[in-house]
Amino acid sequence: MQVEKEEILHIAKLACLNIKEDEIEEYRKNLQDILNFADVVNSVNTENISETIGSTSNINVFREDEVKEFKEKELLLQNAPAEQNDMFNIPKVI
Repeated sequence: MQVEKEEILHIAKLACLNIKEDEIEEYRKNLQDILNFADVVNSVNTENISETIGSTSNINVFREDEVKEFKEKELLLQNAPAEQNDMFNIPKVI
């Protein structure tokens, strides 16, 4: 299937793109390359290949929440932009 100039203009209109006459050929070539690549991907034999959802077989790997007391609060709070009652004081985020 060849992408025609009229199709590029139609797509540009649907996407509210203002493309210039001298850009049409570049868009046509790029879209044709994309469609050719899609044809290559579609032609790959995927029979006997199982689906892959993730790269590992780990499922819901969580750690327990643990409260750890930091002994040197002053050292920790020295990085705070502001501090109040031994806690970080940051702007409200809504």
